[in-house]
Parts: sequence; C-alpha cells; structure tokens
Amino acid sequence: MSAQTYLAYDYPLLGAFWTLLLFFLWIMWFILLFRIITDIFRDDGLSGWAKTGWLVFCIVLPFLGVFVYVVARGRNMGRREAAQARAQQEEFNSYIRKTAAGGRSSSVDELTRLSEIRDRGVITDEEFRRAKELVLTGLGPSDHPGTTGTGASAR
Repeated sequence: MSAQTYLAYDYPLLGAFWTLLLFFLWIMWFILLFRIITDIFRDDGLSGWAKTGWLVFCIVLPFLGVFVYVVARGRNMGRREAAQARAQQEEFNSYIRKTAAGGRSSSVDELTRLSEIRDRGVITDEEFRRAKELVLTGLGPSDHPGTTGTGASAR
C-alpha cells in the first residue's frame, strides 16, 4: 500500500498554466495601478493635497488603496479618459487640417495666379516657365517673404 498519489497540480502542464495565469494577473495589477496613478494626476478636480493623499494611499497600501480608489472614483475615470482621448483627437484633426491646407493648395493657388498674370500679358511665357519651376521646387514667391508673384519672375 505504498502507492503514490499524484495531485492534479503536480502535472507540469497545469503548473505552467497556473504560473502563466499568476504572471498575467500580476501584469494586469501593475497596469491598473499605473492607470490609477495616471488618473490621480489627470484629475483637475482634486487639490494637490488630495492627489498626494491618494498617491500615498495607493503606494503604501497598494491593494487596499487601488480598490478603494476604484470604488470611490472609478466611475469618473472613464469619463476623464474619454475626455482626454477626445481632446487628443481634436488636436490631431486640427493639425491635419492645418497641415493639409498649407501644403499643396498654396502651390496650386500660386500656379493659378501665375497663369492669370501670364494670360493678362504682364509676364512672358519664359518668365512664367521660370516662376512655375520655382513654385514647383518649393522656392516660389510664397516661400520668400517680401516678394510678390511678379517679383519672382525678375530673378
């Protein structure tokens, strides 16, 4: 009767599973902790002393501090994060609009203006060609302050 009994945990695959589970839970815990610390600093409604108190509470007693913070202020965490994401998206969209408006359309506008000047007979075809090359290479009149469309043809 000296039969050896094996527990399910002694099976190496199950041991690896539990190790991986604990490892990922540990990583998730740190992600939650850092998100809460980020949220503490992001919240403009908290005073400096309140931020300090929550931060000390979450660092000194991490499990209890995080759980109390999630219960007490968890609802607004999502709102603050959504507001920040919305603000970042707006900044990105305005940057794209500003960059797109200042790029190719100014060269097209400059070429249209040069063509109109040539059609009126103010500049010759050779001057138009030289000014067009300057605009297309990025060295056009709009890039040099103090010069006008007809001043570019005098170069």
